[in-house]
Amino acid sequence: MSPTYDFTGQVAFVTGASSGMGLATARAFAASGAAVGLADIDAGAVEQAAKELTDNGHQALALVCDVTDEDQVAAAVDRIVAAFGRLDFAFNNAGIMVAPTDAADETADQFDRVQAVNLRGVWASMKHQLRHMRDQGSGAIVNCSSLGGLVGNPGRAAYHASKHGVIGLTRSAALEYGPRGVRVNAVCPGTIATPMVDAMVEGGELDRAQAEKGQAIDRLGTPEEIASAVLWLCSPGAGYVTGIALPVDGGYTAQ
Repeated sequence: MSPTYDFTGQVAFVTGASSGMGLATARAFAASGAAVGLADIDAGAVEQAAKELTDNGHQALALVCDVTDEDQVAAAVDRIVAAFGRLDFAFNNAGIMVAPTDAADETADQFDRVQAVNLRGVWASMKHQLRHMRDQGSGAIVNCSSLGGLVGNPGRAAYHASKHGVIGLTRSAALEYGPRGVRVNAVCPGTIATPMVDAMVEGGELDRAQAEKGQAIDRLGTPEEIASAVLWLCSPGAGYVTGIALPVDGGYTAQ
């Protein structure tokens, strides 16, 4: 059973919110009483996700946003604050994975694309969220890194570089903003049963059985388990927690 929180009167912002971990987290924030801004590059999917929440009596707003474009990120954050009056929580989850590539063969375009979404997108999102939280003197941000931010893997140099970078951003911002009432943490998911992972399995990039055996808990994680970790990091229960990179990976990084 997941813990429950009362976030009534508070406002959350989630990127990559149309599916997978982002959608599960948006649902969890809404179920806890928060108004939620759902940001995603896929207009149809994010509008449908927000409609699902409003149809169930929650406050939600769809925000079409490409996180590689800082102006779009700034506008999305400003819009959620204009709509609901404040910003208390953020989960910077938008990210991409590319096919495994020999480090000697990876193109600059592919490297730049991965960094633009996974690292620069988190940087831009956190930057503009902090602008509002700094004025409030309160807030909690969770950035989505990965087990790939804690270890290396062959064929994944660009991806792992981006996810290591997210942890560096997180730790530095946590030290800077802790005295101002804002906590900043990262969550490091293992292999989670999301549409992205399903596509990797179908494309032959990931062996599901091998992935399940590569950790202490021999199954894939669920998006809801990541959402539970994010909500805890945003909750008063984690009020003395900042600057951490929390593995939620079935024990993968314990090896």
